[in-house]
Amino acid sequence: MSADRHARTMLPIPDRPSPGLTTYDAKDPDTAYPPIEPLLPPEGAPNVLIVLLDDVGFGASSAFGGPCATPTAEKLAAGGLSFTRFHTTALCAPTRQALLTGRNHHSVGMGSITETATSAPGNSSLRPNTKAPLAMTLKLNGYSTAQFGKCHEVPVWQSSSIGPFDAWPSAGGGFETFYGFIGGENNQWDPALYEGTTPVEPPATPEEGYHLTEDLADHAITWIRTQKALMPNRPFFAYFAPGATHAPHHVPKEWADKYAGRFADGWDAQRERTFARQKELGIVPPNAELTARHDEIPAWDDMPDDIKPVLERQMEVYAGFLEHTDHHVGRVIDAIAELGVLDDTLIYYIIGDNGASAEGTLQGAFNEMANFNGMAALETTEFMRSKMDEFGSPSSYNHYAVGWAWAMDSPLQWTKQVASHWGGTRNGTIVHWPSGIEGKGVMCEQFAHCIDVAPTILEAAGLPEPTMVNGVQQSPMEGTSMLYALKDPEADERHDLQYFEMFGNRGIYYKGWSAVTKHRTPWVLLGDAVPAFDDDVWELYDGSVDWSQARDLSAEYPEKLHELQRLWLIEATKYNVLPLDDRTGERLNSDLAGRPTLIHGNSQLFFPGMGRLSESSVVNIKNKSFSVTAEVEVPDDGASGVIIAQGGRFGGWSLYAKDGRAVFVYNVLGIQSFSVEADAPIPSGTHQVRMEFAYDGGGLGKGGDVTLYYDGDQVGAGRVEATQAIIFSADETTDVGFNSGTTVSSDYNVATSRFRGKIQWVQIDLGADDNDHFIDPDERMRIAMARQ
Repeated sequence: MSADRHARTMLPIPDRPSPGLTTYDAKDPDTAYPPIEPLLPPEGAPNVLIVLLDDVGFGASSAFGGPCATPTAEKLAAGGLSFTRFHTTALCAPTRQALLTGRNHHSVGMGSITETATSAPGNSSLRPNTKAPLAMTLKLNGYSTAQFGKCHEVPVWQSSSIGPFDAWPSAGGGFETFYGFIGGENNQWDPALYEGTTPVEPPATPEEGYHLTEDLADHAITWIRTQKALMPNRPFFAYFAPGATHAPHHVPKEWADKYAGRFADGWDAQRERTFARQKELGIVPPNAELTARHDEIPAWDDMPDDIKPVLERQMEVYAGFLEHTDHHVGRVIDAIAELGVLDDTLIYYIIGDNGASAEGTLQGAFNEMANFNGMAALETTEFMRSKMDEFGSPSSYNHYAVGWAWAMDSPLQWTKQVASHWGGTRNGTIVHWPSGIEGKGVMCEQFAHCIDVAPTILEAAGLPEPTMVNGVQQSPMEGTSMLYALKDPEADERHDLQYFEMFGNRGIYYKGWSAVTKHRTPWVLLGDAVPAFDDDVWELYDGSVDWSQARDLSAEYPEKLHELQRLWLIEATKYNVLPLDDRTGERLNSDLAGRPTLIHGNSQLFFPGMGRLSESSVVNIKNKSFSVTAEVEVPDDGASGVIIAQGGRFGGWSLYAKDGRAVFVYNVLGIQSFSVEADAPIPSGTHQVRMEFAYDGGGLGKGGDVTLYYDGDQVGAGRVEATQAIIFSADETTDVGFNSGTTVSSDYNVATSRFRGKIQWVQIDLGADDNDHFIDPDERMRIAMARQ
């Protein structure tokens, strides 16, 4: 192996031309220059594929003893190493930012998700430029880089299609190619996609067989094949992060039907069945114990009989969703094998970015937005039973019940968000690299964390951590390379100290011991009375004899507990965890949280063609009076189509023209719909169409009166009996002149939603008392200039 001639600690690697003779005439026989050589990593650097699934608990995948068939994971495990004590942060965006930087999540500003960012450094959602991402380091060392799937690391005020794009994968993130979505979750049937930073539409419809995971796999396969066809000597770094199996649990019916009847005996029985299988496979040691169910999680036998068929179907759909996801991961890996480079590809298959999600309420949800808006009561047992056959389909936005999440974390306590206990943070991980690891089918028991992945890849590639990237001095990575364990699966663990924290749930691991305290319950979103931090009850576990945190030793070893509590505080101080922040509603308010907003003031002006505007890109009309005014040009044969729409099938509102008449519809969670139609068509020519909503007040999510106007003259009135208080959607957007994604109203589809006529402008005003019901040009200009 030849010596690497590059000084790679400063990136980009400085150009250093060699001094020598410069001739006057290129034909001079003494003219000599070395050939141009493309930048490549050191000889022997492997291709790298990271697969990161979403919201998969430790006990879900068959590769780790669970009920959901994952043959791809099992095949990789048979030819590689399975890490049974690999950990995440307990939540998606923090895990992803930690994974891609090699630093703890608070160190890179991602103490929670981007939507709850504050001005505190550990929770700002801003990655410091002193902590360059792995993809940037690899790209600047000669790797080809690409990401496919979910990116939830973009600060909400930077997530619009106008940027800035510093935190987007294909700009500041270091990925040369990006195809996927920005945010926490997406509709698998009708996703809001980006190619680079450009919004794109899915290539097909659900009726034509479209599914997001399959689409992402198609793009990943095409990119890998192209990369190896055009640059076979250059290694690739591919990051495949599908939105699966995060809610909504969307999967073709035949995949869910494979599991029919498999979960009829409920989550308690399934948890015991999984635990027995885990012992049989050697995933957990013989002395491991199945942890008890907490009182906050209902027993299966205590659930009403009339809801149990719905609960069964929820789990069948989820199991099919995970198997479907693993199948498409397999397609990507098969493509690598067909190119003949599988042996030289370091694969991390991380089965979940946190524990299983318990955000679906105690009975699950047909539309998870109901719970997020404090309106879960609308989904009655009768309603849920009427929708059983639609779970997983394009008409659903479903999630499973808390009990299933708990079962999918067998044998551990708690779930996603609960960073204190292993149920929130332990995720089975498989490493496959035939030419670089020792042993096949081996269970590795070393403690590891997602911050260990980046330093492992750099060491495997023979690359140093950079001390300077783009002119900025870098802080050291905080993870521990796992290469020692890949070379010797029996080696003693080297990562022996790690803190955990999420929404006040916190814990620490140190040399086998763990001290933990659960502060809040993830599925209780409103009205939860949490204790003061100093009143939290800490538990103590000895991992050398208690693999699953089943036996609390805090009473027996109080001094050991105090030692670890102090150590947690030291680590928390070191990594920007403080101040602890367990606020909920306040953190959703940008003014109280102290983060910037894209939108300011009480008015917003839109123009035709604007679209794919996230909720954070649009003035918030919830729980207040507001008006929508549009100046339109109507052809002689009448208007049709959307003037402006926010949201989609599972919640939102739309002002549109139908049979020439203006219509306002408010869709509550896809369960209730309220429509008000004008008495007459919009006249041909240039006119103002206006909708005024007078909010009832007296609390959140109340109704209001709707009045429609043409040029200030009333043409219709009606009622909206209820509204959504918190959020319309995690992925649907606001569009002017059309309705992308799913549609708010069944009166039109995506194709027919385009406005026939011409829209000059649309303006939303909050709480404005405009007795003229008309906006003159000077007033519109004032609003426009006030926003500069």
